[in-house]
Amino acid sequence: MNEHACSPCHPQAQSNPMAGPILNDRAQRLLKTLVECYIREGQPVGSKTLVREAALPVSPATVRNIMAELEDRGYVTSPHTSAGRIPTEAGYRLFVDNLVTFSPLERAQLAQLSGELSAGRTAGELVDSASRLLSEFSRMAGVVAVPRRRFGTLRHVEFLPLSGNRVLVILVVNQREVQNQIIDTDREYSEVELRQAANFINQHFAGIDIDDVRARIVELMRADKERMDLLMQEALDMADKALKAQEADPDFRLAGESHLVAGLAREAGVERIREVFEAFQRKRDMLDLMDRCGAAAGVKVFIGAESGYDAFAGCSIITAPYGKGGDALGVLAVVGPTRMAYERVVPLVDITARLLGAALSPRD
Repeated sequence: MNEHACSPCHPQAQSNPMAGPILNDRAQRLLKTLVECYIREGQPVGSKTLVREAALPVSPATVRNIMAELEDRGYVTSPHTSAGRIPTEAGYRLFVDNLVTFSPLERAQLAQLSGELSAGRTAGELVDSASRLLSEFSRMAGVVAVPRRRFGTLRHVEFLPLSGNRVLVILVVNQREVQNQIIDTDREYSEVELRQAANFINQHFAGIDIDDVRARIVELMRADKERMDLLMQEALDMADKALKAQEADPDFRLAGESHLVAGLAREAGVERIREVFEAFQRKRDMLDLMDRCGAAAGVKVFIGAESGYDAFAGCSIITAPYGKGGDALGVLAVVGPTRMAYERVVPLVDITARLLGAALSPRD
């Protein structure tokens, strides 16, 4: 029935205890029309509007009967007596899983995504750009989890002496990404010693994937130390400390807070805004949700309470892992009110994840 640009996954089993037998085509068409009208206008949708928008050869009375059935089955609700109806979370779920027609990105948006999420930029620049673009194109909040591990190919390392038992480590990764780290050492080193140590690391590990460098260093450090020169041992130890330090604690980049405030203010009120932003500040809930999504391929759509966290009960969260070749490097998401344009946001999240994953994947 719908033309999928991508395949959103229900985070739970696709069942609804209120659903009963599957809806007939006419009821599905009216529900689809109601959800689309409500997303577009933000107002309860009446029977006359549905007759006009759905272009069905039925009377308003017939539409009212179908709406009453949909309400009994939990797909729509009436916010006020004698008013039109709005979709419930179950109605949104049925819409997203079976009824929505996904829209391709505009050509200009796709060109901007491709241009800004391309190889040759640092990991930090790419993650920041992805969160900003998600927010800019969705008019909601864009969230991108920072990869837990550094990735890429080690090109060059330098060790520079600092005051006390401290050393500045400069790592050049891939073609141009520079990562600086200060490490503590057991003793002070001269500039000559540090240059010799860096030469040893560059000679043996330049051009090798970072993960493989870590593994080889650990393997060499476990070898017979009597057969290894002291400076070689210390060079390995410094490199190991520097690479460990690059494995930052889980974090994410958030863009578009003002868009989120505006959307939630219309739909959920001030209290919900406060709860959502407190959850972002705590980070734990959002990171846990994104971590769970990283294990599954493709787009996942959490509507309201489906996220499992009270703070996001009034929100929809659309996530997708980014990476390449089945190796997930992280997860990105759009967070907004349940009344969002799923037909546009789901493809946006899907394509952004693909482009970011390709740009961040190890490359020569």
